[in-house]
Amino acid sequence: MNQADQTKIFQDVAERSSKILGEFAQKQALNLSSAMRDEMGIAKAFMDLYARMASDPSLVASVSINWWVDSMRLWQSTWLKMLGMPAEPVAEPAKSDGRFKDEDWSKNFLFDYLKQSYLLAARHIQHAVSEVEGLPPESEKKVAFFTRQYVDALSPSNFLVTNPQVLKETLNTGGQNLVRGLNNLLSDIEKGGGELRISMTDETAFELGRNVATTPGKVVYQNDLMQLIQYEPTTAEVFKRPLVIIPPWINKYYILDLREKNSFIRWALDQGHTVFVVSWVNPDARLAQKGFDDYLQEGALGALEAVERATGERSVNFIGYCLGGTLLGAALAYLKQTNQANRVSSATFFVSLLDFSKPGELGVFIDEAQVENLERKMNERGYLEGSEMAGTFNLLRANDLVWSFVVNNYLLGKDPFPFDLLYWNSDSTRMPARMHSFYLRNMYIRNLLGVPGGITLSGVPIDLSKVELPCYFISTVEDHIAPWKTTYVGARYLGSAALGRVRFVLGGSGHIAGIVNPPSAKKYHYWTNEKLPATADEWFGSATQHPGSWWEDWQRWMEKQNAGELKVPARKPGSGSLKVIEAAPGSYAMLRLGRATAVKSAAPQDFK
Repeated sequence: MNQADQTKIFQDVAERSSKILGEFAQKQALNLSSAMRDEMGIAKAFMDLYARMASDPSLVASVSINWWVDSMRLWQSTWLKMLGMPAEPVAEPAKSDGRFKDEDWSKNFLFDYLKQSYLLAARHIQHAVSEVEGLPPESEKKVAFFTRQYVDALSPSNFLVTNPQVLKETLNTGGQNLVRGLNNLLSDIEKGGGELRISMTDETAFELGRNVATTPGKVVYQNDLMQLIQYEPTTAEVFKRPLVIIPPWINKYYILDLREKNSFIRWALDQGHTVFVVSWVNPDARLAQKGFDDYLQEGALGALEAVERATGERSVNFIGYCLGGTLLGAALAYLKQTNQANRVSSATFFVSLLDFSKPGELGVFIDEAQVENLERKMNERGYLEGSEMAGTFNLLRANDLVWSFVVNNYLLGKDPFPFDLLYWNSDSTRMPARMHSFYLRNMYIRNLLGVPGGITLSGVPIDLSKVELPCYFISTVEDHIAPWKTTYVGARYLGSAALGRVRFVLGGSGHIAGIVNPPSAKKYHYWTNEKLPATADEWFGSATQHPGSWWEDWQRWMEKQNAGELKVPARKPGSGSLKVIEAAPGSYAMLRLGRATAVKSAAPQDFK
């Protein structure tokens, strides 16, 4: 790069930085004000911790001694390595830890010492807080979670002078990587409207309908909350009962249709299903008063009515993914209570919580005080901003979804790699204030969905124990959002469990990768058990492990549910009573926050 190019870069940075960093400072002042009010209860949690530690000096002494012993072992190991003698490492990163992959972290004794001393400190700090007894449960969860965030943030891989890869890049480029990194930082603050919104992928590399969400289909129905997509068949004949998918409303539906080779939707079409998918709207302040009842009536039940109009079939097979599965459980109970249980032949739950007693680390962000603060913010604008919830989810895996991009984008000065999954992950949606408040309070805080009559929707008390249809639960062993042992508890809430009509399957990997796992990938594995004992541990203790994807197990189960039903000629979108509105993926899915993409106003179709 010549001197003129360098001068232009510095001029561009100077012009942009003044305004952008000024807006960023204003936003951070507001965030600091919230932090000083301790809206998340972090200060209180750590004050509880310090009080308990002060009352037990022996714990502090024990941790200090153990840390000192390990530090001495590390010094000895480092000196041996400096002298060219073999030395076993005192601390090693987990195999899945990508922070220390550069060879200098092991070959260079200085960086090896930094790495191991950090890992030792992280281990002992987290062990110390976990050993403190007598903490209130809420404080215990927050201390564990935010201690891990603190430890992750202080990793030597996150700093210029202690990351060998960044140092080499800085020397090789004469510091140009840091200039590019500053440009990337300014762009991310600009994109976030004064808040840092870290870019995880090259968003310009993807376009819905072109290289993601490409399975051919048509929007055949829409209302205020959703569009319903019917897909073009890929087989001459199809199962008589249609397959209807309800995705979560915090993200777009196309996680199940990223690429042809890993699209669950396309694969289901190839198995002979007539596939419909709900595509949720990205709500704004106009929909602030839409509640969980509306998502039930206009979403799940609205799709049910529309599918009957499109195909003539009154009974369907339902799938609910994550929050969509929670809504599906409520819908099944509602249909049972209103004498419409025959509208659904089978239900499948993808990583879905019906019980919220142990929601995992998400529970750190959900208590009475935090929900009150969140409600105040939501009521001011009418919705929860999707990026705020996405930020929370990213913190659950901060090393992978936060710090790795800080290093790549800002320290190495590289552009993020085009990755369709992370493009989808960044395509978050808002949630109406009334609906989200109801969901947090009645599900997470009070855990009422599994209580007979605990919640009422559209005037009808909900009772999951009355649901008796065949159900398939797929959960994943590394799920941080819907922990599998908690989804297992929810599966047993259904009356189907007592009748032996619940099949629980445990997949490998996590909330997304474990679900989007096509058979052709030959990845991971899954566990099955023909029984549904009282606890998840009992289930796993006698479960059988199988290689590959659970999709094929699900399809065999689905074929049993459709046994005895003759197949029918394939159904084309628009061939029934509902006509085509537009091509998939549809305008609701096309609206991406931060982009000026217009959404057509909903024109609800009348079923009367």
